[in-house]
Amino acid sequence: MPKFDVAKHDLERLVGKEFTVEEWEDLFLYAKCELDDVWEEGGKIYFKADAKDTNRPDLWSAEGIARQVKWALGMARGLPKYEIEKSDVVVYVDEKLKDIRPYGVYAIVEDLELDEEALRQIIQLQEKVALTFGRRRREVAIGTFDFDKLKPPFYYKAVEPDKIRFIPLNSDREMSADEILEEHEKGKEYGHLIKGKPYYPLLVDREGNVLSMPPVINSETHGKVTEETKSIFIDITGWDLNKIMLALNVIVTALAERGGKIRSVKVVYKDFEIETPDLTPKEFEVDLSYIKKLAGVELSDEDIKDLLERMMYEVEIVDGKAKLKYPAFRDDIMHARDVLEDVLIAYGYNNIPPEEPKLAVQGKGDDFVDFENAIRDLMVGFGLQEVMTFNLTNKEAQFDKMNIPEEEIVEIENPISQKWSALRRWLLPSLMEFLSQNTHEEYPQKIFEVGKVTLIDEKRETKTVSESKLAVALAHPKVTFTEAKEILDSLMRHLGAEYELREIEHGSFIPGRVGEIIVNGKSVGIIGEIHPQVLENWGIEMPVAAFEIFLRPFYKGSFL
Repeated sequence: MPKFDVAKHDLERLVGKEFTVEEWEDLFLYAKCELDDVWEEGGKIYFKADAKDTNRPDLWSAEGIARQVKWALGMARGLPKYEIEKSDVVVYVDEKLKDIRPYGVYAIVEDLELDEEALRQIIQLQEKVALTFGRRRREVAIGTFDFDKLKPPFYYKAVEPDKIRFIPLNSDREMSADEILEEHEKGKEYGHLIKGKPYYPLLVDREGNVLSMPPVINSETHGKVTEETKSIFIDITGWDLNKIMLALNVIVTALAERGGKIRSVKVVYKDFEIETPDLTPKEFEVDLSYIKKLAGVELSDEDIKDLLERMMYEVEIVDGKAKLKYPAFRDDIMHARDVLEDVLIAYGYNNIPPEEPKLAVQGKGDDFVDFENAIRDLMVGFGLQEVMTFNLTNKEAQFDKMNIPEEEIVEIENPISQKWSALRRWLLPSLMEFLSQNTHEEYPQKIFEVGKVTLIDEKRETKTVSESKLAVALAHPKVTFTEAKEILDSLMRHLGAEYELREIEHGSFIPGRVGEIIVNGKSVGIIGEIHPQVLENWGIEMPVAAFEIFLRPFYKGSFL
């Protein structure tokens, strides 16, 4: 979770009211943060805030916390209002950036009065947004510039690397693009995002002055904001237009909280034009009965309206429903429970009296878990070793290394690591990874896993479903399809199920040595010998035979 520093005096300047340190400890909860540390420096008190929501980048700065506190305390109500004045500034986007870094959005914020703390918050916010929400600049990279030193219009161009030379930020000499990627601190850290591309992204003004080379580094001469800066030009690039628009909304509204005036910029693409930023409020509707049922406290319609207005919603109650508008810098309202959470934050979790359960219940093991454990015992009885692997994985493991086309999969929006960026849709890749990490051990290696996979299901409220599966992998020099089938035969006999195999083609298995497992006319799994290309992808030198089946169909004789 993001952690960031804020000064007590700066927070109170933004809120317009002073509080004790103890009071701030509670106030941080309104902004979904915890007070992680307090210290004194130069006679001033500083806090380390620990954000507990990776979907609320608008709360990762002094401006965001102060705004949330003002509303929660009733010092302001309803939607925050931000005026946007059109400018005559234009940015032209090069179509050759389509497969490199295709989108950019921009804004100007004028009439700023910056001091050391305000400048620190601007830099910290853009770093935190790009690092966490922007997946280490891969999805979102942010540049801020002293607008009064620039000469619009601007051009977001695709430029051949050997034609790029400028002085990068915090450097005192001109460097080529390759020198920046190889020698500069930020080039070493983020250069991999563009290295090897035929063109590098470059943002320049009308005179060809380099502002930045997104997503790596800004220019020292034209890309530095100081306490003397009065107007800031904001540049945000990435792959998803909606995502970078949200990041832009977060940055411009934070600056507006410091008295800045927002001006829009026209962005011209080959096929369309847009004006950015767009702070049009978003809309959502929720049944008040849902809020009342799950809140755990008695709330009237007016209570709910009051609490939501203190969380920056515009609320209209019609026929038992709350029609809501909420700020454009938020993108986390996906379900009624997200609105309920805001209601309870405004109410105060500490104000909800604890209650003992009214009904005594007796704990009991889940019957399906007992069934899974019985399958585990059966596999161990067949001489297999159980492994337990992670539900989190990545697309490369699930598809590329398994030699199959990529399909829709449940992905993590802001993963800490790309290695753990998705939920697995089948188990065999996990077993292949296990075998790849144990090539130094003796063979035969006979392993199995009973575990969960997550599949897309548009009919369900969550659009996903979790299924239990069994996967078996056998690795040794003489392993064959027949050996895996013998284990499958024994398993099916114990389950009291009859099955047949239907020959299919599957990229993970050797053609002619793979079959779909059919029970009562329905597909329940797959069996076969792993394709040599898959073995090579995982660095496994032994042949592998394997099968994988769903377990739920066999629970309590579901097929029988």
